[in-house]
Amino acid sequence: MLRNLKDLFDQLARSLDTAASQPPAEREHTLQLATAVLLVEVMRADPSVSEAECDAVVRALRGKFALAEDELARLLDLAHETARTAYDYQRFTSSLNEHFSQEQKIRVVEAMWEVAYADQRIDPNEHHVISKVAGLLHVTHGEYIGAKLRAQEAAQSSAPQGD
Repeated sequence: MLRNLKDLFDQLARSLDTAASQPPAEREHTLQLATAVLLVEVMRADPSVSEAECDAVVRALRGKFALAEDELARLLDLAHETARTAYDYQRFTSSLNEHFSQEQKIRVVEAMWEVAYADQRIDPNEHHVISKVAGLLHVTHGEYIGAKLRAQEAAQSSAPQGD
C-alpha cells in the first residue's frame, strides 16, 4: 500500500512538471493540485493553524473547482502531503502560469490572502509565502495589493461582531 501511495505521489510530482503535454482531464487535476498546494502552504506558514484557515482552503477550492466531497478530501490529503515534501514553489506556479489567465492567477493570490486572514491575523510567514508566490505568478504589485485588500475586506465583513 505504501508503495502504491509513493508511486501516486511520484506520478503527480512528474505531472506538475509536464502539465502542457497532459490530456485535458489530467491537466485539470494537476492545476487543482498546484492551486491546493499553494493554499495549504499559506496555512502551513502560520505556526498555529486554525480551523478557520482550513475552512478557507476548502471554500477557495470549492469556489474554483467543481469537486465532489470525496474528490475534495482526496485533493486536500494529497495537497498536504505534497506541500510537506515540496522544496520550492516553482513547480506549482509554472503550471498555473502556463494555463491560467492573469485574472485566474490574481484570484489564486486573493484566495491565499483569504486563507491568511481567516484567523483574523497575518503571520509574517504567511505574508512571505503569498508575496513569493505572487511574484512567481507574475502578479503585479497593484494586482497583489488589490487582492490583499479584497480579502481583508471580506474577512472583516465576515468576522464575528462584538456585543
